[in-house]
Amino acid sequence: MKFNLLYSTPFSLSFELDNNDIYVTNSYDVYLNDEIILKDYKKNVFSLFDLYPSTKYDVKIISGKDVVSKSFETDSCKVVLDVKRFGAKGDGKTDDTKQIQAAILSCPDNGAVLIPDGTYYVCPLFLRSNITIYLSKNATLLGNIDRNNYPILPGMTYTCDEKEEYNLASWEGNPLTGFASLITGVNVSNVKIVGQGTINCNADKSDWWENVRERRIAWRPRGVFLNNCDNVSLVGFTIKNTPSWNLHPYFSSNLKFIDLNVENPKDSPNTDGCDPESCKNVDIIGVDFSVGDDCIAIKSGKIYMGKTFKKPSENFNIRNCSMNFGHGAIVLGSEMSGGIKNITVSKCLFNKTDRGLRIKTRRGRGKDAIIDGITFENIKMDDVLTPLVINMFYYCDPDGHTEYVYSKEKYPVDDRTPYLGQFHFKDIVCENVNVAAGTFYGLPELGIKSITLENIDFKYSSNPVAGRPAMMDFLDEMKGKGLIFYNVDEVNIKNVKFENFNDTEYSFENVKTINK
Repeated sequence: MKFNLLYSTPFSLSFELDNNDIYVTNSYDVYLNDEIILKDYKKNVFSLFDLYPSTKYDVKIISGKDVVSKSFETDSCKVVLDVKRFGAKGDGKTDDTKQIQAAILSCPDNGAVLIPDGTYYVCPLFLRSNITIYLSKNATLLGNIDRNNYPILPGMTYTCDEKEEYNLASWEGNPLTGFASLITGVNVSNVKIVGQGTINCNADKSDWWENVRERRIAWRPRGVFLNNCDNVSLVGFTIKNTPSWNLHPYFSSNLKFIDLNVENPKDSPNTDGCDPESCKNVDIIGVDFSVGDDCIAIKSGKIYMGKTFKKPSENFNIRNCSMNFGHGAIVLGSEMSGGIKNITVSKCLFNKTDRGLRIKTRRGRGKDAIIDGITFENIKMDDVLTPLVINMFYYCDPDGHTEYVYSKEKYPVDDRTPYLGQFHFKDIVCENVNVAAGTFYGLPELGIKSITLENIDFKYSSNPVAGRPAMMDFLDEMKGKGLIFYNVDEVNIKNVKFENFNDTEYSFENVKTINK
């Protein structure tokens, strides 16, 4: 058994086992300085908390007869500021916003803000650069339920010379005015939020989930919103009951989301797990998602943002994660007018999501809406209605049901036409398939460039549920179907198997090259 250091802070160490197992492995015990900390643990990613800064620790893993031991040192820290010394009560009733914000603003570079055990009733808190925030195991940041107490972030402001935009908020791919989120970072860098505590945005006790398509004062806040931030890491804690998306990095870079728990009720509206938008160099590793919408949705804005900034989401590693109950497990789009490039998803477990690996776009996203260099490998799905979906007729937005979006006729390739490049699906097991193994719908004027399916097992449910595999007009419900390809330049199929299956394995329409 081998393990590697994933990430360190002054108060924690996070590790990942070096194996080919998907999300979990055989049980093992973890010792810290010869004291057992985790017993019969199975996840491939684990973290150790409540450590001291600049301190050397011996970490040992025992699994059966295998024993591996290594030494590590935590990061340095200049000073630790306890929010209770700033007057925070932590009684779940008193508004502790000002007290915690004072501690954050008073913290020096390479310092830390400690949020000890207690429940802190707060409005949005704003981050500053070069600090660590540590959430103790029994600490909860509990969101204020009155939207009138939330600051408003203007969607668009122009610089004084009127040459540049300054966007502070976003809603569904456009720079629209929104409420500040419970944790808000704007133009900050070198920030760590770590610990075993909880960020409970309290939406289940408020009206955030009511009339969700209606803008009331401003658009709904996220759980954590990072706007133009760099080198920000979130480790260990639980985030739950968010008004909309849980984690929303926006035009940010060098981000790490490690060993988190992201929780929302299955019926909570628009509570995506993590939606990086026009972000670069992002690691999402060892995260458990159970949400009311897409678990991870990678985005880069609608047509205005794509044309204006041309900022793709690129260079992502998503690994050893568990996705549960969402609409899609890993989703690319549909707001992707700036492009999405170089995404690798591996060693992940999908459970009871509507779709597994899902790419969605449509005419009108624009010529910069390029999705390319996408690899999904070593993945297990169970009871996912349709495991693989690529859809270039996605019917979103006010004009989503227009003929321009839904037409299967060949339109001119112009500045509105998106492009889908190479997609590689490898070493995947899909159990209890229901609707279809996979549906791939390219545009007749610009088909999907290349789809490769290698070493994939589709095992069908004995009583499959009917449904529409992709959100596009004039697509009938189906169940127990195979792989459907429509407008694809090249399809490569190697060692793909179907079990408990009684239909046509493959359907090809306007596919130029088929390699089987």
